[in-house]
Amino acid sequence: MKTITPEELVKWMNEKISIQLIDVREHYEHEDFNIGGTLIPLGELTQYLDNIEKELPVIVYCQKGIRSHIAIQRLENKFPFENLYNLIGGMDEWRRKITY
Repeated sequence: MKTITPEELVKWMNEKISIQLIDVREHYEHEDFNIGGTLIPLGELTQYLDNIEKELPVIVYCQKGIRSHIAIQRLENKFPFENLYNLIGGMDEWRRKITY
């Protein structure tokens, strides 16, 4: 599984690299704090396959990195995705390392 650190993701964002961000947390978590990703809760992920980019790097994140890991495993096992990255440590790590 491909991974990306919060610092690497910020670098990609600052360099304006074309990516897609997908937040697999629940609605209330996304409303509390997010980095601009499209909200697709883990339980609804397979319903929105057409919304997931096939050509761009897709950064999948959650609160701690566990649900996003599960999401990527599910997607890669059942569908031909090879462009998915798990944000290491999720939003907790983002808040610890990145300040805006």
